[in-house]
Amino acid sequence: MQEIFDKANTILKQIEAEQPADAAGLEQFRIKYIGTKGIIKDLFGAMGQVPNERKKEYGQLMNVLKQTAETKFDNLKDSFGDSKAKSSESADLTAPGFTTDFGGRHPISIVKNKMIEIFSRLGFVVAEGPEIEDDWHNFTALGTPKDHPARDMQDTFYISEDKNTLLRTHTSSVQIRMMESQKPPLRILMPGRVYRNETISARAHCTFHQLEGLYIDEGVSFADLKQTMFYFVREMFGQNTEIRFRPSFFPFTEPSAEVDVSCFICNSKGCPVCKYSGWVEIGGCGMVDPVVLENCKLDPKKYSGYAFGMGIERSTMLKFQINDLRLFFENDVRFLKQFKNAK
Repeated sequence: MQEIFDKANTILKQIEAEQPADAAGLEQFRIKYIGTKGIIKDLFGAMGQVPNERKKEYGQLMNVLKQTAETKFDNLKDSFGDSKAKSSESADLTAPGFTTDFGGRHPISIVKNKMIEIFSRLGFVVAEGPEIEDDWHNFTALGTPKDHPARDMQDTFYISEDKNTLLRTHTSSVQIRMMESQKPPLRILMPGRVYRNETISARAHCTFHQLEGLYIDEGVSFADLKQTMFYFVREMFGQNTEIRFRPSFFPFTEPSAEVDVSCFICNSKGCPVCKYSGWVEIGGCGMVDPVVLENCKLDPKKYSGYAFGMGIERSTMLKFQINDLRLFFENDVRFLKQFKNAK
């Protein structure tokens, strides 16, 4: 049994005598003595062969053995590390460093922020609302008839069997919430994501972004609306951009109009973007229907107002001359990095 103690003492003397010359030699030292298959682990395994009256003595010897090996390994590791650090100081400190490639804003965010900044000069403030809406705020309060096609499952994502809970189809629902909770004058801007059950293509998607505006006060007229749109279009697309209004219909405005701008890509000469008409539609607008004001408990005899809405993707496609709406949702770095410095 004394042989086990003699072997342990011999290993201890070997550890003390070991002098690894480099990091590779140190790694061999670690593997040989304190690795998971090293000598010290085997010696610990021999504890069962030691008589009970000498187990304490043998355990103390094993602890000394292990601590000696680990301490030597740690000290040598630090010294080899210092030598590496010293050798690295000989590197050329005047050499140029590695550049870091920073990300940038998404083109949708760039255009949205630009639109908000333009309307903020006219006194509009941003308001937000939930993307999961109820029928009242999304349809009924806006004067949408019960049999209107927009209510169909083909256009709306309903998330309750009674069709009372849905993903909002426009940010007009925020207009209703603002008119219910605040008193005129109101001059608010509502950007946000909306959802419609549409086939995804180069010109349409089931989720996209809208920006709507609402102005409610006494004596607001269609002339005020036209002047607002004129200002926005020329600030957004350039001072030479022309604008026209075409009669249209929306359940929540009367009168209503579609807004077109002259195609600045082809200078109104005709191209695929404007379908060779020289004009591109950017959104709709109109005077708030008195029924909507009444639904929000506002006196239509005292107050009037206008509303407008436009797709942010459409404006982004026009501004950056992008021909496929799907590119905005694919997160392709090759596409997105083109807008790193865009404004």
